Amino acid sequence: MIYLITGGERSGKSSYAQDLAMELSSNPMYVATARKWDGDFQSRIDRHQAERDERWINVEKEKHLGEIDFSGKVAIVDCVTLWLTNFFVDTKNDVELCLEQAKAEFDALVTQKDATIIIITNEIGMGVHAQTHIGRKFTELQGWMNQYLAKKADEVVLMVSGIPVKIKEKK
Repeated sequence: MIYLITGGERSGKSSYAQDLAMELSSNPMYVATARKWDGDFQSRIDRHQAERDERWINVEKEKHLGEIDFSGKVAIVDCVTLWLTNFFVDTKNDVELCLEQAKAEFDALVTQKDATIIIITNEIGMGVHAQTHIGRKFTELQGWMNQYLAKKADEVVLMVSGIPVKIKEKK
């Protein structure tokens, strides 16, 4: 089962995903894709880790999600935007290569048996138009990846001001 939780910044995506994971499992996995860019980002990571208690299995994986054993587990992948950023930087902003690599990693993880994966992503294209060429390239990359994920997901939830709006449900 694949859940995709999407929405804008501070829309309630992470809280919703964590509540869902705890409903589905007594000890879910939390896969953090963030790269530690600087001290401020480390503080953000520390704050997020402090929000989860000992029931959570914490895994840090910047890119290669297909290497994680998700079989028989409920897991959150947080988040696609940071995950794509890692590919984007490492491919020197090559959108096509980045998209190809990210899709391959996603396809590898969803083929695992009896896994429930809750993926958090951002709808960055709904905000202000990016001012730089590289910003616009990344916004397009994020949009294409979100479309790919939503197509593959069993359920898609759009978070709006803390309210979950189901936009795709498993039939």
